[in-house]
Amino acid sequence: MLIRTLLPLSSPLSNEREISVGYLLCEAPQGPAPGKRYPTLISRPILSLIRWVICFGIVSIAVDSNGAEWKVGFSSVKITPERPVRMSGYASRTELSAGIATDLYAKAMAIEDSQGQRAVLVTADLIGFRADFAEPTCRRIMEQTGLQRDQIILNASHTHTGPTLGLDADQLGFPPDQAQATVEYSGELQRRLVELVSTSLERLEPATLSWGMGVATFVMNRREFTQRGVILGVNPRGLADRSVPVLRVDSVEGKLLGVLFGAACHNTTLTGSNLDLSGDFAGYAQLQVEMARDGVQAMFMQGCGGDANPFPRGSEELASLHGRSLGNEVLRVIDSKLQPVRGPLRTALAIAELPLASPATPDTYGAPIAVWQFGRDLTLVALPGEVVVDYVTLIERAIGPRQLWIAAYSNDVFGYLPSVQVLQDGGYETRGLYAGGVGLFAPEAQSAVVKTVRELARATGRPTDDAPVK
Repeated sequence: MLIRTLLPLSSPLSNEREISVGYLLCEAPQGPAPGKRYPTLISRPILSLIRWVICFGIVSIAVDSNGAEWKVGFSSVKITPERPVRMSGYASRTELSAGIATDLYAKAMAIEDSQGQRAVLVTADLIGFRADFAEPTCRRIMEQTGLQRDQIILNASHTHTGPTLGLDADQLGFPPDQAQATVEYSGELQRRLVELVSTSLERLEPATLSWGMGVATFVMNRREFTQRGVILGVNPRGLADRSVPVLRVDSVEGKLLGVLFGAACHNTTLTGSNLDLSGDFAGYAQLQVEMARDGVQAMFMQGCGGDANPFPRGSEELASLHGRSLGNEVLRVIDSKLQPVRGPLRTALAIAELPLASPATPDTYGAPIAVWQFGRDLTLVALPGEVVVDYVTLIERAIGPRQLWIAAYSNDVFGYLPSVQVLQDGGYETRGLYAGGVGLFAPEAQSAVVKTVRELARATGRPTDDAPVK
């Protein structure tokens, strides 16, 4: 543990006053050999105290000469396909992309705390990172950078107007030329993501973090209850997470460097009839922030929007409208009074074995769940799959609702992650695994997810109810 603040040099101390300084690895004046531990209570002349303070000062300066608790690095790369591609998101759409409404980007934010603990978040204007793409990509990142798997989160905006990803042409089910183009694009994307992460780490600079929360007004529950059952529609009375978590990153001089923000909503303002590549509302929101604040990198992180759609929807104009609305809300939040985010940073990742309903084979699916803990100030929970909104309440009850950011569509978008209630009520979001074509989750999958989040939160030091967050 680092001790940053000791006694001011101007403090009036007598020659014989006892001073509590804890245990330190520092050479004591007129004492034993360096590296030894010394008692907590020390009585010595004022000159010795000054030497101790000087010693401590040297240690403190060596640790952080800028007074910043963090280092942050940003990088961005355009990932718009250079030729028409098979698009992802609507199974009925088999045509190749016809044009480009907005460019697509992958972005990275590298973080390092004062103890040298690092982590990198990657966001992208894509439908999702499936395990068969995400894991080999993360292995290459780990080999290139020395990061561990729990120090990497891949999050997709879930735009339905981006390219399909796939590294195995035989599994795509496309005509040979389309399958080959998809594999080539996906391989190049892997290379760019590895380079993206490496660049963000190279750009680490002293920074401060703060965060706050806004509201997205266009988020609408889409599980409409009818006489024919639950359909994909509009449910104004249905649950929806309309929160907009915002993380602000500033230089030590107070200059805004970057913004990470989220929303919990399908990125589907544009429907299956659209053939133009677009980041949809999430892409427009990032653009809105970056245009308003020159030189700033804006990053979008998708939340638990598995059963939510934008409202209204159906055109590029509406996608732009929702994006501007979200972007303006982010701008409002970053200019409001925010809460500081301090270290240390602790990261953890576990594979939750989620039971599948019989007669599925195998009988469980391994879902990666990550938790990043920022001191006592913020907990980031990154869930895999298309997570329905019920999990927001479930996780809040499990680990507490305060200082909490819940993201989904992270590390492996295997299909939907329904709650017990959704499974009981039925509807589109009960589908479970669509990657691989097998598997509906059993009701017990819900408790497996919540239990894993609780364990990871405890392991990373999230404050509990008996140790309230400051």
